[in-house]
Amino acid sequence: MAGAIYPERVNVTRAMGAAMRRIHVGNALSAFGLGFTVPYLYVYVAQVRGLGSVTAGLVLAVFAVAALIVLPFAGRAIVRRGPLPVLLAALVTAALGALSLGLSASAATVLLSAAALGAGQAVMQPALATMIVDCSTTETRSRAFAMQFFLQNLGLGVGGLIGGHLVDTTSASSFTLLFSIEAAMFLVLVAVMATVRAPRAPHVSGVPGQAAGNSWKQLLGNRAMVQLCVLGFVLFFACYGQFESGLSAYGVEAAGISTSTLGTALAANTLVIVVAQFAVLRFVERRKRSRVIASVGLIWAVAWAVAGYAGLGHGSQAMATAAFISTYALFGLGEALLSPTLAPLVADLAPTGLAGQYNSAFALVKQLALAIGPAVGGPLAASLHAPYIVAFLLFSLGITVLALRLGRELTDVQNQPSLARSRVVTQGGAPADAVAAAEA
Repeated sequence: MAGAIYPERVNVTRAMGAAMRRIHVGNALSAFGLGFTVPYLYVYVAQVRGLGSVTAGLVLAVFAVAALIVLPFAGRAIVRRGPLPVLLAALVTAALGALSLGLSASAATVLLSAAALGAGQAVMQPALATMIVDCSTTETRSRAFAMQFFLQNLGLGVGGLIGGHLVDTTSASSFTLLFSIEAAMFLVLVAVMATVRAPRAPHVSGVPGQAAGNSWKQLLGNRAMVQLCVLGFVLFFACYGQFESGLSAYGVEAAGISTSTLGTALAANTLVIVVAQFAVLRFVERRKRSRVIASVGLIWAVAWAVAGYAGLGHGSQAMATAAFISTYALFGLGEALLSPTLAPLVADLAPTGLAGQYNSAFALVKQLALAIGPAVGGPLAASLHAPYIVAFLLFSLGITVLALRLGRELTDVQNQPSLARSRVVTQGGAPADAVAAAEA
């Protein structure tokens, strides 16, 4: 019987692979569009449009607030309508926001445009993540999310590099061109994603017609998911929330780092991710997820210790510069370990039909951490150098503790999906190698 249905299953995996390739193209294009404009947003609002630093700061805050407002509703929409319609709506909204931002000259229109762009960008994340879940299996999901993270960083890096050569701070039209290209990227992505025929995951057919409140209640009753959200908050707060605020302020104030060195450090971070992503994947796939995350906490603790030497040590400026760049590189190594671990774990914890809800909840936690992280880390790093380093070194060690505690709440297969491979083949499913080949 298994032999009779095997060709049908191979056809399904091929269709999933074709859909996955389009999703990866979509990830790359969206990241390219973001890299095009995000690094230059502050300069555009404050200097080019002459609206001042206060308005520029409000624009960045509006991005975070818009995300926090729409994400709770995004999860419900993904569960009810599917991820593709939600993604297409988010892309159109982001395109309109980007185009409007490039044409805006007043504070009111800039803020409204930023809200539309921020909301659209925020909803893209859980929608794309849910599509990856629907087009992957437990065995191939880590590799799929690793590819997503790789392409996101590559797109951001290439977009930022090209955008930097196009902008001219003395010409508003150069920024209008930049935002127009970003809007065009989102619309191209609409055309690409509209051709995706992603199979909605088999478990979605059993979604109960429950109210949004019940789905959130079910999520909050999932001890493992709640612990993962707490862990995720600390992860994003202690790393991503410090990159462009606390850590950069510390580098300038305490370590005497130049702005060009900051750019080099960020480039080192991206380079490590791009080079190490697939090198560490086989290591990650054969280890318990909780232990992989725990190891990231230890790596980041070392990174903060190295940062401490850069700003508080008594070495030469060259040593301080090398140490600071190494800090960002070590963070990149930790990020490479997390990308095939965190997002697949969220998907595996989601009950029948609620992957979109869980992805949106985790994205909401991430946005909250990214909003609070700079507000706390920036002032602390600028004035209290030693307490800043000690505090975030302890946060990193806390990641290790939280990860090991999370491991006790996970089933064996949730913690180490490779254990399920032999079970799938024994039950007559398509071998994982066939699925992986179809998605390649």
